[in-house]
Amino acid sequence: MNQPATKVLVIGYVWPEPRSSAAGGHMMQILETFLTQGWDITFSSPAALGEHKADLSVLGIAECAIELNNSSFDDFIRELAPDIVLFDRFMMEEQFGWRVEKHCPDALRVLETCDLQSLRDARQQRLKQHLKAHPDSDDFSALFAPALKEEFELMADTDIAKREIAAIYRCDISLMISDVEARLLTEQFKVPAALLHWCPLMLEVPTAPFTPFEDRAHFLSIGNFRHAPNWDAVLWMKNSLWPLIRQQLPGAQLHIYGSYTPPKATALHNPAQGFHVMNWAEDALQVMGAARICLAPLRFGAGIKGKLADGMLCGTPNVTTPIGAEAMGDEQPWPGAIEQSAAALATAAVALYQDRERWTAAQEQGRQLLARRYDVTRHAPALVACLEQCRNNLAAHRRDNFTGSMLRHHAHKSTQYMSQWIEAKNRVV
Repeated sequence: MNQPATKVLVIGYVWPEPRSSAAGGHMMQILETFLTQGWDITFSSPAALGEHKADLSVLGIAECAIELNNSSFDDFIRELAPDIVLFDRFMMEEQFGWRVEKHCPDALRVLETCDLQSLRDARQQRLKQHLKAHPDSDDFSALFAPALKEEFELMADTDIAKREIAAIYRCDISLMISDVEARLLTEQFKVPAALLHWCPLMLEVPTAPFTPFEDRAHFLSIGNFRHAPNWDAVLWMKNSLWPLIRQQLPGAQLHIYGSYTPPKATALHNPAQGFHVMNWAEDALQVMGAARICLAPLRFGAGIKGKLADGMLCGTPNVTTPIGAEAMGDEQPWPGAIEQSAAALATAAVALYQDRERWTAAQEQGRQLLARRYDVTRHAPALVACLEQCRNNLAAHRRDNFTGSMLRHHAHKSTQYMSQWIEAKNRVV
């Protein structure tokens, strides 16, 4: 007798937009992995529909809008009775996790962390403090080189870190796109390794020849303008990095693409300076593949960078910071350059732009890096195997995660007690 298909409910922070952000692309890769298993998928979200939302229905994925703090979700999840619930970022686990616990206690709870929001937030605060103390700073090496213990000390007392790591404990498996962040959780926050699974971008390694050096022109930067690290990088390019490049390459052109372009971004558009704010790219890989260099001067952030992976897919070398390269590469040569100041970034960008031999070597290094770290044929089966193993041993897995069981118990009971208190109060009134 055929077994019924595994039912998966995804509770999305937003509706996936794979052409707008790396997070959207990663979610689509996860969904496609589930589809190859023949799993029955329902995607739900309380978010408004975005301009560039993927059409999930054409893939056979059911779509359902849900609301925060609405008991109608109880009937919805009871009727669906999913075998696996995937929370897209910890805020969705906070909002809906207790309802999942109440109505589907045996469903495998999976958290797609996307990146550690608490790490990104802590790094943003550190950058703000640095710029306040050193407004004319050019060298950010002090921000880019902290040990994991220092990152922990920066995060440990924050509300967002406590919320995020509590959600990780309450889930059975958390998907970590960054192996550096997995180490931070296990080595510093003492999260059991059994609760984490490394699931980076899952990509098909290109085999066709790339567009050569001679047929490429201009610098490119790309990223969702709503994402704070991207906007900070645009400002740093405008005020510091790009003027230094133009001093050395007076005819250089920089094309900046990004979804949800705000007026403050379009106000930076200045063709006379070679600084072009281009709005959203209909085909990000096409514009990336036509550029000679991808600039990604990120001064804070977390996770791994979809723009750099896209560059490797297109054979476009990049110039970035240690934050941009974090968890992206390995001990082998980086496909471009990694620098820590505006001056060094500009020098590296100009040198790479003009040196055909070095540029071509970086192009091939990107292809090799994709094969070593991001090959979908490796990571998709590993993800499925991890979830299946956890489902098959769920009782023991949860028993070993007593802290998570305790947190789920209190989250469920606290809402139950609150409901009873409200009912009693209403009866008295």
